[in-house]
This record gives sequence, C-alpha cells and structure tokens, in this order.
Amino acid sequence: MNYIYNNKEEMNHLLDRFTRYVKIWSESDGKAADNGVFPSTERQWDIAKVLVKELRNMGTRNVYLTDWCYVVAKIDSNIVDPEERKKYPTILLMAHMDTVDEVTGENVKPVISMLSASESPTGEEDTIIRSDGTTLLGADDKAGVSAIMAAIDYLMRHYEEEGLKHGPIEVMFSPDEETGHGMDKVPLNILKADFAVTADGGDEGELECECFNAWACTIKFTGKACHTGSAKSGGMINAVTLASNFAAALPHDMAPETTENYEGFIAPMEIKGTIECASVEMLLRSFNIEEIEKEKEIIKSTAEKVIAQFGGTYELEFKQQYLNMKEKMDQHPEIMQKLEKAYEAAGVKVRKQPIRGGTDGSRLTELGIPTPNIFTGAHEFHSRSEWLSLNQCAKCADVLINLLTQKVE
Repeated sequence: MNYIYNNKEEMNHLLDRFTRYVKIWSESDGKAADNGVFPSTERQWDIAKVLVKELRNMGTRNVYLTDWCYVVAKIDSNIVDPEERKKYPTILLMAHMDTVDEVTGENVKPVISMLSASESPTGEEDTIIRSDGTTLLGADDKAGVSAIMAAIDYLMRHYEEEGLKHGPIEVMFSPDEETGHGMDKVPLNILKADFAVTADGGDEGELECECFNAWACTIKFTGKACHTGSAKSGGMINAVTLASNFAAALPHDMAPETTENYEGFIAPMEIKGTIECASVEMLLRSFNIEEIEKEKEIIKSTAEKVIAQFGGTYELEFKQQYLNMKEKMDQHPEIMQKLEKAYEAAGVKVRKQPIRGGTDGSRLTELGIPTPNIFTGAHEFHSRSEWLSLNQCAKCADVLINLLTQKVE
C-alpha cells in the first residue's frame, strides 16, 4: 500500500520535514569521537531536542532523550486482542542524526526542483532536493530520520484504523554514526525489539543485510630532525617523506576509487606531521575477515620497504570498528522475508546488495538485535553533490508502514 507516496498532502509534509531537518547543523567530529568525547559535538543535541518535541506532539509514549543524546520513543500496539497482539514482533526503526565532517553541513540551503520524467535523475516526475553546492545536503541520514518520522506520524494519526494494526514499535535516533561510534552508548536496557531496521541506504529498492568488516589503522613514522641547510651531513630522515612515500606505495588497485561491489580496500584518509614525526590514518575494509588480515600485512610490508629505503622507524596500531553482519543475519531469514513482503506491498522492487560501508545496524547486530538496512532515496553521500528523491523517500516511509502493519499469518 502507498500511504505517503503520491498523496500530495503527505508528500508536502515529508518535504517540509526534511528541509527543516537539514537546516539544523548536526555535524559530528571524528577526532573528538576517537578521543572519547560523546556525543562528539554539542550541536547534535539541537536536532535531538527537535525530534523529542515532535515525537511527543505525535502522542508517542515514553519518549526519552538519554544522557548520551539518543532519542528513543515507544508506540504501543493498537491490537486489542491480547492473543493476536502476541503474534506481532516488536520492531525498532533507526536512523542517525549526525552528518559527516568531511564536507561541511553548516548553513545548508536546500534547493527544491520539481522535475519532469525526462529531466529527473530517477526517470520519473519527481521532486529533487540538493544543497546550493557550498555544503553537503545532509540526506545521509536526515532522509532516514524524515521517512521514519513520516511513518510514525501517519500511524499515530490513524491509530484507530482497523486496517492498520501493528505490534509494539520502538524508534531510535542516534548520534555519531558517521564517526563509527554511534552504538558506543546505545541504551540496550530500554530496547525490547525482536529486530530492527536502519533507514540509511540509497537508491530505491536497496535492501542490505551484509556490510564490510572494518578496521582503522594509524601508522606513525619517526625520523631524525636537523637543520635543513645541513640535512645531508646531519643525517636528516624526514618523517613527512616517509609518510608520503608510504601512502603513494600502497596498491592503487586496492584504493576505494578503484574498487566496487565485493572488493575491499585500503584508504589513506589523513597525513599529518613534521620532519621528526608524521602519521597516516587509514581505513581497512573487506567483506571477508581473512582479507582484512592480508590488508594488514600489505600495510606492514609497505612500511618496511619505505624504512629500508629512507631509514627511520614506524609503529602500527589497528582498531576494529565493526564486523560484517551477514553471518548473524543469515540466522534470521524471516526478517528479510518480512521486509521483502513490505517492499512488494509498497510497489518497490527489491535489489539486494552489500553495504560498501557500515551502519549503526552493523554494530547493533553484533550486540544481539538483527538489523538490516533499507533505502532512503538519498544519493551521492558525503559530497556537495548529494541529493534526495522525494518520491523515493516517500516510498521508504511506505515500506516502513507496510512492515509495521504486516499481517501475521
């Protein structure tokens, strides 16, 4: 069933909701998060407080804003018969409130274009939202937040309708997903869900139950400083040279920009330092845990070659970030079956594919709540070219409503 999509009033509500959310600066800070600051930025509280107020205005019960900036709300089942009610699972809907710090999310100015089918990148008459090009848009993941809020708002306004029976629903909006720390302080003690769904994907139809195994790596090079005018006689070893040559020597066919589908990568993210000490921050990604170990060996052997050529020393530190959720998701095929039925009911064709990244659901699955990921209609994440299809975001909301109200056989 379509509840939001092609309903002009509901679509306008969704558009208004999304454009309001992206104007709220909620960028997280990866460095602060890695240093133990949580949430990593105070500005994430701003959108959290807005969402708490809106959820309460919808009439949801038990709306929490935790000490760690998680927004949690619970909606009672509207099924009167206690025996029938037992048949419905408790489902948790999730999205994250922060935006990435790689491209600024401050002072977002959404630009709305109503396009014909021939003009639209989605191939149908659609409303496309972009930024003005000076910032990212923030559709990752305020599109997911918007779709969930639209779905919950619709169900609360039709709470008494016989055809919209649902079991217990939980909603959680998290901080710091983009820093990789989104589940560090998750309030598991107040979550009762049998399974969860993150709305944090891209193009219409995407349905994801597997993701990268993810590690972070820091390599620190130590050189020898002396006056540059007497560097040769003084035996200078330039740590900046070590770091730059190391990054350049990593296999180009294992870079993010040369890999796709199920291929892993090694991604240098930041180089900084001085003659005496320099470091390279990297991400290691693979769908296969054994390949992560091979990537670690590539990093080590590349560092050894650089040291053999230029001198100096190095230190390596690896840190696990999240694991592929496929193994645990495979133990719960009924969850994907429910989602596939919800897609079909909303008129959306399922396209299963791996997540070339991770979501809060990756970590939550590790913690015991199986959590696949669905599309939101957002495109070109983490860039100033990011855009949202309003049609696809509305269909995301419809998938969620169909999932929550799915009749139990």
